[in-house]
Amino acid sequence: MLGKHLFAASGAQQLPPIQPDVWRRLVLPVHWNLEQLHLAIQAAFNWWNYHLYEFRVGGLRYGDVEILTEDATDDDPRVFDQREVRLLDFKEGSDFSYHYDFGDGWRHTVIIEEFLTLATSPRNGTCVDGKRARPPEDVGGVSGYERFLEIIADREDPEYAETIRWCGGHFDPEWFDLSMTDKDVRNALRANVKRRLYQPKPKAIPKK
Repeated sequence: MLGKHLFAASGAQQLPPIQPDVWRRLVLPVHWNLEQLHLAIQAAFNWWNYHLYEFRVGGLRYGDVEILTEDATDDDPRVFDQREVRLLDFKEGSDFSYHYDFGDGWRHTVIIEEFLTLATSPRNGTCVDGKRARPPEDVGGVSGYERFLEIIADREDPEYAETIRWCGGHFDPEWFDLSMTDKDVRNALRANVKRRLYQPKPKAIPKK
């Protein structure tokens, strides 16, 4: 039995959403907990997994208790252990939020679409669909991403050369490669998995 999940990176409730949506549809084992879900989301969007994150479920806060409470004050909400909640604990159609990089403030909406009964339950997750490239790490949140897109679309912009170098020399907001993303998700739980630093450059069309 597997859970099928839709992840939409632009599902922010307190931030202006990215339009059009950036999203991924994943099929994951229902016994996975929220920590494993975090790794699957990181893989699906090729985030680099070096920022703080948390889940907000029904008004409660879940994550790495030790890390998130290290500098917490008495007024901060209590953090519950993300490993104590599994995907099978949710109902079909339920949704909750995943916050990544508290500085940039990326808020993903996670929707549990349906539970699937399969003959064999695979150990790894898969990506079965998605649209558009996720914003670069450390781009500055929604407003920073909007400015980033304006700069790389205008070669006359004084910040163009530096910005295009910063993002690896190429960025297409409409880019999405299903086979590449699926491979990333299948390897989501592997230790020391290397992430692509930049979006792959398009292959040159040979001249006739």
